[in-house]
Amino acid sequence: MAEFRFSLRQTVPVLCGYLFLGIAFGLLLQQAGYSWPWALLISCVVYAGSLQFVLVGMLGGGFASLLSVALTTLSVNSRHLFYGLSFLDTFRRMGRARPYMIFSLTDETYSLLCGVKIPDALRADKVRLWMSALDHGYWIAGSVIGAVMGSMIPFDLTGIDFAMTALFVVIFVDQWRAADSHLPAVLGLVFGLIWLVVLGPDNFLLPALICTVLGLTACRGRLDDPKPAKQDSGEVPHS
Repeated sequence: MAEFRFSLRQTVPVLCGYLFLGIAFGLLLQQAGYSWPWALLISCVVYAGSLQFVLVGMLGGGFASLLSVALTTLSVNSRHLFYGLSFLDTFRRMGRARPYMIFSLTDETYSLLCGVKIPDALRADKVRLWMSALDHGYWIAGSVIGAVMGSMIPFDLTGIDFAMTALFVVIFVDQWRAADSHLPAVLGLVFGLIWLVVLGPDNFLLPALICTVLGLTACRGRLDDPKPAKQDSGEVPHS
């Protein structure tokens, strides 16, 4: 189970974030009147992170219409359309695991799959599947724990949602240090800041993603060009 052990080490940052965020979701769901079986069911079949927090409000306030639910879901999770583009060929080669890989492609899992360097001795498809399944399991576990805890004692949830921000910062810094080119990150930051100023925090994400994709497409030749080989200086590289 070398693939499992490697995947477990890679997903530890997500474990720390998903466990606390899952607990927050479970607590909110319990406060809305839904016990832990509902937390288990929703996290198993919905598994949409921020959308699940929106879903708590929908369940508590009642559904306006199926159309409004569909539009809200599309608005909140539209970024996943762009995530999947970069893994079309990879997931297609994974055979029967393909539907689950598409379903489980959350923000954090996408970040890990983009940045992970899988050793040649390991089967890459199994590593990707284990990473996705482990992240899903962390979220399910946190949701159920939160719902059970919420049924026993009350909790003050102030500030717990900052765990998601902290998780993204850790993953971003790790990928920045490991990446050969920082152009994708710079483009994302620049377009994100521009549209954040123009449209505000509630509406900036989709246009920022569109501009980032267009920018990366325009710069694809530069990203695909291999780095020039360094001349041999006679020094022994450090391990």
